[in-house]
Amino acid sequence: MKLTQEEVLEQCAKMCKNTLMETLEISFCEVGKDYLIAKMPVTPRVHQPDGVLHGGAMVALAESVGSAATQMFLNSKEFSIRGIEISANHVKSIRSGYVFARAEVVHQGRTTQLWDIKIRDEEENLISIVKLTTIALPKRK
Repeated sequence: MKLTQEEVLEQCAKMCKNTLMETLEISFCEVGKDYLIAKMPVTPRVHQPDGVLHGGAMVALAESVGSAATQMFLNSKEFSIRGIEISANHVKSIRSGYVFARAEVVHQGRTTQLWDIKIRDEEENLISIVKLTTIALPKRK
């Protein structure tokens, strides 16, 4: 059964409860045929000491949206998803507002998946480019 956009976003919201995503206030806001978008507020709680968004917070946002996208697009409760490699290039600083991470599938294999994740601000300025590789592991019974 194919899930609606609202059902996918609802499932993503449930996954965030009592996790790092909830701590960072990451929320999922849009899903399409081959992408998922999440947003995160840029506040002092995710700043570096000099008042700009911490690169680690951006990487956490990227891995969160890429892993959630893998889970949603595999559409299976039989797998646990893990990030196995991530690389990020931060190209612009931001001090406030929101950042939006859009995960788009590059390769969707049965075992490994490759995601291109662009993080942009509210004016569509590119903040970071992230590449994430995930693996789908069969859940233990």
